Amino acid sequence: MGTHVIKMPDIGEGIAEVELSVWHVKVGDMVVEDQVLADVMTDKAMVDIPSPVHGRVIALGGEPGEVMAVGSELIRIEVEGAGNLKESAQPAPAPAVQAPKPAPAPVATPEPVVEKTAAPRCTAQAPVARDPEERPLASPAVRKHALDLGIQLRLVQGSGPAGRVLHEDLEAYLAQGSSPQAKGGSGYAERHDEQQIPVIGMRRKIAQRMQEATQRAAHFSYVEEIDVTALEELRVHLNEKHGASRGKLTLLPFLVRALVVALRDFPQMNARYDDEAQVIHRSGAVHVGVATQSDVGLMVPVVRHAEARSLWDSAAEISRLATAARNGKASRDELSGSTITLTSLGALGGIVSTPVLNLPEVAIVGVNKIVERPMVIKGQIVIRKMMNLSSSFDHRVVDGMDAAQFIQALRGLLEQPATLFVE
Repeated sequence: MGTHVIKMPDIGEGIAEVELSVWHVKVGDMVVEDQVLADVMTDKAMVDIPSPVHGRVIALGGEPGEVMAVGSELIRIEVEGAGNLKESAQPAPAPAVQAPKPAPAPVATPEPVVEKTAAPRCTAQAPVARDPEERPLASPAVRKHALDLGIQLRLVQGSGPAGRVLHEDLEAYLAQGSSPQAKGGSGYAERHDEQQIPVIGMRRKIAQRMQEATQRAAHFSYVEEIDVTALEELRVHLNEKHGASRGKLTLLPFLVRALVVALRDFPQMNARYDDEAQVIHRSGAVHVGVATQSDVGLMVPVVRHAEARSLWDSAAEISRLATAARNGKASRDELSGSTITLTSLGALGGIVSTPVLNLPEVAIVGVNKIVERPMVIKGQIVIRKMMNLSSSFDHRVVDGMDAAQFIQALRGLLEQPATLFVE
């Protein structure tokens, strides 16, 4: 038998160290070629580390949350063959932000992706005896589902790769009456359990970015209500006429188009502020970041050159990028370089929000939900579809009057949607 040492690969872009986010294997596990061993976190993305060999894991080189240097020993695998010590530190494949495997305010949150496995569906299982400190493998969606059901994950037998706990494992556990709910326990019973959840990986990066944004930028927000009745009528009409051939339009491509048109008169909003060099970089190109919620946290894929895109082109690109981000396929290039950000909670958008700037940008436009309300128009009470824009700006760069005028320009464009297309 021989030993194959896998070192932390060079991920590129001058990155000297990365954070070990999660192990997908443990000592003693058998692994196959291309099986994902671990996830590591760079400044921009979560990256899978696959195995280049078949074998058995004999040592792990770090703990989740540990920052490791490129070239340091990541894992040792026992392989068949000569007893020579082999090392592997080849460059990692083009990294993509990853969602959990079968897998401020964001776009409408997708339904959790149910993990798939070739293993047969479980029908019943006995509670697993795990060490209280052991953290079983499971996606964030599965962990939340287990918490909602009152199930301790460490008692559930996982049927996924490397013993990963899947949604169907929770169902099997419930089916045999192992949870408090299944046993008919009272929902008013006292609970004394407590979870300690390390802030690592993508969640740590999000926390750092949000903290940095609020510490460095002088945030102020501006809220305005918009009558989108005509806009919604246009959207429905276009979908009925062209939806089958060109694809369905959501509200987002109209908002992107409104940003493009309004920024012609307010270029100071389409900028990035280098506060160390004290330089404002105004961009002619409009690269719109679209905040997107995924199982691993908030991501902002970028619709590049929105100024050159039609409604349907923007719609297709927004859909492609959102799907890529949620499924772990978005590249680092697709998640960087935005000049202004659009953020929405979709149907959960509430009345008002205070989005956090996506540094180094100086403006973020937040979309709240559309509601029907009685409005007084020319002395008559009529039912209109109303929506608030809750937007934030960096007061170091953007004056309050300019921000208000910019949002009013957006309001005029959206309330009279024909003006979106008048050159």
